[in-house]
Amino acid sequence: MLSRTADHLFWMARYTERAENTARMLDVNTETGLLPQSKDAAIRGWRALLEISELQELFDAKYPKLTPKDVLDFMVKDMSNPSSIASCLKRARENARAVRGTLTTEVWETHNATWLELQGKLRDGELEEDPIKLFEWVKYRSHLSRGVTIGTTLKDEAFYFIRIGTFLERADNTARILDVKFHGTGPNPPQPHDHQLDFYYWAALLRSVSAFEIYRKVYRDVITPARVAELLILRENMPRSLLACMTELVNNLHYVGTDASRETERLAGILKAELQYGRIADIQAAGLDNYLTEFLERIGDLGARVSSDFLVPLAA
Repeated sequence: MLSRTADHLFWMARYTERAENTARMLDVNTETGLLPQSKDAAIRGWRALLEISELQELFDAKYPKLTPKDVLDFMVKDMSNPSSIASCLKRARENARAVRGTLTTEVWETHNATWLELQGKLRDGELEEDPIKLFEWVKYRSHLSRGVTIGTTLKDEAFYFIRIGTFLERADNTARILDVKFHGTGPNPPQPHDHQLDFYYWAALLRSVSAFEIYRKVYRDVITPARVAELLILRENMPRSLLACMTELVNNLHYVGTDASRETERLAGILKAELQYGRIADIQAAGLDNYLTEFLERIGDLGARVSSDFLVPLAA
């Protein structure tokens, strides 16, 4: 396969997944923002989201102070933000258009319709009227894109590069969603009077990754931070966990592997093995925040290596 074609497919999938995960992060912040808390605590939550997304500097250059409304505008419809939902869905559509001959008609039409519908929703003020409804729509369109791709695409190199892009992005974003909590408040245990709020926060986080019912099925007990972390990091049968993402990534890299990509496959395999045989107690002892930060660095390195091995090289 031509590297440019693989590049478009890879980034089409990454941008679609990134739009969904941005919606998931905003969803959990919007829901927890409705809980009783101080103004400073609420602002810390929004600032943590920007910092974890590596967008704090770009936001500060455009907005004189941080408000939830400005963060929502910046993260949803601001085209100067390359990670906003609007930017991501536009770029996913542009990448899909560049390789229309490689995609099935259903996949192309899904991406095209998503971009056109989003513009109408933003013009109609849906973000201001009901942001959570808009976030659910973004998640639904991403689910639809993946389902149509799996259901109509030949399982060849094109399909595998789409899946590699999807799971690299999902691993990165699951780690970021989980890290927002610890980045914003620190890993210290809550004070006694904060236990109830802490429960609602973790419940909202689980819902944001479609894991609330899964948590109840697996643990059948109260929600605790350690079990949430275990579910989203080490449970291979949890679709959005880090281990599940790395398993899919390793498998799909194997299908397209070449002599030039052996080191990339080896590093991906090491990271998968560490997750597969890891224990949450050991991760907590080393510091969950530090663990997630290191994971993000390693998944970022894998993304750069995939680009170097197979795709159009990333700009320096």
